[in-house]
Amino acid sequence: MTTPLAVVDCPTGLAGNMLLAALFDLGLAQAAVEAPLAALGLEGRYRLQLEERRSGGLRGLHLAVESLEMEPPHRHWSELRALIAAAPLQPELRNRILAVFTGLAEAEAAVHGLAPEQVHFHEVGALDALVDVVGVCAGLAHFGVERLICTVPPAGHGTVCTAHGVLPLPAPAVLELARRGAIPLASSAGFPPGELTTPTGLALMAALADGFGPAPALVPQALGVGLGSRQLDRPNMLRLVLGQAVQGALGAVAEGLGGHAPAVAAGTAASAPHLETVLEQQAQIDDASPEDLAFLADALREAGALEVFSQPILMKKGRPGLLLSVIAWPEQAEALRAVWWRHGSSLGVREQWMRRWALPRHSHTVHTAWGPVRIKTAHRPDGGLTHKPEYGDLADLARRHGLPLAQLRQAALEAMAASPPPDPNADPLPPCPTEPS
Repeated sequence: MTTPLAVVDCPTGLAGNMLLAALFDLGLAQAAVEAPLAALGLEGRYRLQLEERRSGGLRGLHLAVESLEMEPPHRHWSELRALIAAAPLQPELRNRILAVFTGLAEAEAAVHGLAPEQVHFHEVGALDALVDVVGVCAGLAHFGVERLICTVPPAGHGTVCTAHGVLPLPAPAVLELARRGAIPLASSAGFPPGELTTPTGLALMAALADGFGPAPALVPQALGVGLGSRQLDRPNMLRLVLGQAVQGALGAVAEGLGGHAPAVAAGTAASAPHLETVLEQQAQIDDASPEDLAFLADALREAGALEVFSQPILMKKGRPGLLLSVIAWPEQAEALRAVWWRHGSSLGVREQWMRRWALPRHSHTVHTAWGPVRIKTAHRPDGGLTHKPEYGDLADLARRHGLPLAQLRQAALEAMAASPPPDPNADPLPPCPTEPS
């Protein structure tokens, strides 16, 4: 079995124009990029300067975005966000563009000590960044990319001139994006001083890539090469490979994780623990009733949280309170924040992105005399399997038939023994509901 896969190979760094150039080199029509840009009101405000060049003796496409605006408008992120949200775009494309710019705006806000809404246009919405972000998101959608792995990029060293003056490299926003997403950055030893990974380039991969690391075993089917502008002692290139990943190397794990599996090396066993990125949100609360807290927790779960839990704490002035914690996938951050603001009493919510090791798992439905029950099967590194009936299914049957959970749990395990789950190395099983390890 194989799984559609895109691999971004970036040995000399990441930049938005290099990613978009690689997509054009794959055969992306300019119309596929121009249409969503026109929907944002940018038609006639830019020109794509695309040409074939060579770097270090290797060919590729180089892209530069020429501004045709006599007086470029200045917008805050709040205005740019409203523009994107109101544009007549496909919902999935709009969500991807917003995810990229949200991550970039939050990183820029953090390094400048501002609220994200106060970040200025030139920092996250300059015309070339708009073209790059919209173009890359549209291009990946055009090619039907379902899973994307990015190799570990070098960030660069030295200094760079920006609208804020001379800044150290890696750029502050690049370091903040890497910190928030627990994204590894490769060493820049051996490179001349200069910027290798830009905030826009890393923001694109932080929002769109399913993992950072070596590419899994795959059969390449198409290749696009985007070239950088700087002259290095090696080809300054980014390669975008479209292909089919070998199921045993990536698919069996990723299918059971809803697409959140990181890169794994070729030949890695399907039962090996994998590293994934999750979001943690927390707030200390001492002014809400138990009923209000229960309602808030339920609303957070309904908004997509993987887990919501609380711990008793002693707050200032000796007041007892609760630490309410949420674990979720990073792309759920904005939706969960909306729940905190609507139903919570806290004036702030802390966030951090964390890495966690998890065992691959799959869900298999068995049929008992009282109804179906899903069995979650976890794959241990030693090859062993652990089976656990889903509590929600057991609870539903217990309420419906007036039976104890223990009896239904035993019946489910006996039904599983009579009808064991399919071999995970043969065909992918249906993914189990997202929940913490």
